[in-house]
Amino acid sequence: MPVEGQKAETGLVKGLGLVSATTIVMGSMIGSGIFIVPADIARQVDSPALMMMTWVVTAVLTVIAALSYGELAAAMPKAGGQYVYLREAFGPMAGFLYGWTLFTVIQTGTLAAVAVAFAKFTGVFFPAISASNCPIQAGPLRISTQQLLAIAVISLLSWVNTRGIRTGAAVQNTFTFAKTAALLGLVGLGVVFGRNPEAVAENLGNFTRNADWSWNAVRLTGVAMVGALFSSDAWNNVTFTAGEVRNPRRNLPLSLAVGVGLVSLLYLATNFVYLYVLPFGAIQYAAEDRVATAAAGTILGPVAVQVMAAAIMISTFGCLNGMILAGARVYYAMALDGLFFKRVGELHPSRHTPVVSLTVQCVWASLLTLTGRYSDLLDYVIFAVLLFYILTIAGVFVLRRTKPEMERPYRAIGYPVLPSIYILVAGIIETLLLFYKPHYTWPGLLLVVLGIPVYWIWHRREVRSS
Repeated sequence: MPVEGQKAETGLVKGLGLVSATTIVMGSMIGSGIFIVPADIARQVDSPALMMMTWVVTAVLTVIAALSYGELAAAMPKAGGQYVYLREAFGPMAGFLYGWTLFTVIQTGTLAAVAVAFAKFTGVFFPAISASNCPIQAGPLRISTQQLLAIAVISLLSWVNTRGIRTGAAVQNTFTFAKTAALLGLVGLGVVFGRNPEAVAENLGNFTRNADWSWNAVRLTGVAMVGALFSSDAWNNVTFTAGEVRNPRRNLPLSLAVGVGLVSLLYLATNFVYLYVLPFGAIQYAAEDRVATAAAGTILGPVAVQVMAAAIMISTFGCLNGMILAGARVYYAMALDGLFFKRVGELHPSRHTPVVSLTVQCVWASLLTLTGRYSDLLDYVIFAVLLFYILTIAGVFVLRRTKPEMERPYRAIGYPVLPSIYILVAGIIETLLLFYKPHYTWPGLLLVVLGIPVYWIWHRREVRSS
C-alpha cells in the first residue's frame, strides 16, 4: 500500500487520511438545504411529528446506505467509487449511465445550484450581487452579477483543486470544521437561549397533531422526503476519491459511517431547534424559506440575517469544494475505461490531479449556472438519484454471489437485513414519486435512457481504437 507522498499505480497520490475523507463526507452533505428545506417539508406534512419523522427516516436510510457502501468501498478502493461498483456488479453500461447522469445533471447541476446559493447570500453583504443586476446583456442573453459570482467561485475552486489533492483537502477540512461549528452554534444557542413557550406548546406539546398514522401519513412523508434526501445527499462523493485515500480498506468505511452519522445527528438536532424556537406556521412560511435565519432572528435579533448569511456562505463554499474535488474523479475513471473523452483520463505530470476532468466539469457546471434551469433539472433527477442508490446497494448482494472470492476487509453491518430494508423503503419512495410527482420522475428517467445510445457510441469508439 503506497504511503503518503507516494504515487499510486494509477498516478494518483494517496494524500487523504481519515480526517480528510470524513470532512469530504460531511462537507459534501452540508450545503444550504438544512437552512431552507425544512420550510417546504413542514408545508407538505403539516405536522411537527411528520416533519421530524421525515428527517428520522432520511437519517436511518442514509446511515444504512453508508454502511452498505462501506463494504464496496473497502473491497474496491479505486477512483470513481460508485461508478466502479455499478460497473462491477451490473456491467459497464450501468456504470456509464450513472456517470452520464452524474456529469450531465446530478453533480454539475448541484454545483450550479449551490454556487448560486453562495452568490445569493453574498448579496446580503454586497447588494450589487443580485439576480436582477445584469451587467451583460445581448439580446435574450442576460447574465446577472449573481451568476457571474457563481461561475467565479466554481472556477476558483476548480483551479484550487488542480494544485494537488492536499490543497483541496486543506480547503475542505477548514470549511467543514467552520460550517459544522456554525450548525452546532445554532443548535447550542437554540437549546440554551431560544426556548419559545408558544413554539414549545404548539409543536412539542401537541407533537402528533395532523398525524393520523395512516397510509396518508406514509404518502406525505415519502413525498416530502425528497428535500431531506437531497439535503443529506453527496455523502457518497468520498468513494469517488478512493484512489487517493490512505489505507482505504479501513478509512473509507470508517469515514462513511462517522461522517454520515454525525451529519444525520446534527440535522435532527437542527430540526428540533426549529420546533423549539419557532411556531409551526413560522417554519412553514418563513420568508424565502429561510428557516434558519428566522430561528436565529428569534435568538439573536436583527443581526441574525448577517450571521446566517455568513454561515450559509461558509457552508456552500465548503460543499462546492468537496463536490468539485470528488466529481472529477468519476469522469477520470470513465475516461480510463474508454467511456469519456480520452484527455479527461490524463493527470497533471507533477501534481497528479485530473486537471482536464476538473476543467470539463467546471465548464459544464458554469453553463448550467447560466441557464437558470438547474433547480428544475435537479428536481427531475430525484428519481434517478435514488434509483442508482438502490442499484448500488443491490450490488452488495450481487457481488456476494458472483464474486465470493473478492477480498472484503469490511462487511456491511446488518447484512442482509439492513440493505434489504433500504431497498424496500427506497423502493416505496420511488413508487410514491412515480404516482404523486410524475412531472419530476419521468424527465429524470428519460435523461438516464438517453444515456443508452451515448454509451453505445462511446463503446464502439473504444472497440474501433483498440
